[in-house]
Amino acid sequence: MSSYTPVGPGTKVEVRFSLKLTDGHVVDSTGDNAASFVVGDGSLLPGFEQAMFGMVEGQASSFEIEDGFGEHNEDNVQRMPRTQFASDMKLAEGLIVSFADQQKTELPGVVTNVSELIVEVDFNHPLAGKKLIFDVEIIGVKQITNDIVRVR
Repeated sequence: MSSYTPVGPGTKVEVRFSLKLTDGHVVDSTGDNAASFVVGDGSLLPGFEQAMFGMVEGQASSFEIEDGFGEHNEDNVQRMPRTQFASDMKLAEGLIVSFADQQKTELPGVVTNVSELIVEVDFNHPLAGKKLIFDVEIIGVKQITNDIVRVR
């Protein structure tokens, strides 16, 4: 891979990274391994991808992305009758439950409150509304096409 090719449209990138919350808690990391992606392939958050634009092989950086998983939307917090859950189900805050929508798509949610009659389930992404810190090291960059790849 060329050390002078910058990360950008039409490139394949090898990268090591860690994703942390502002309190330092590591949410995801490649560890000592490298991950590879093609810019615009949808495998990384667009804000993360765009923050790497212009970086070259051997370069490392740390940057903060706000709302990388979207804003927390209160409309995605549902309050449901306890009777909608199996009577022997041990419901507790933090429990991940899964529902299917009308198209049979799985919708995971996190139980945020349990009372005798109502169960509150948050269907927002667990990282929605949080500031994220990415520590990134570019291992390699290769221009694979001159086509413009749309970044979502």
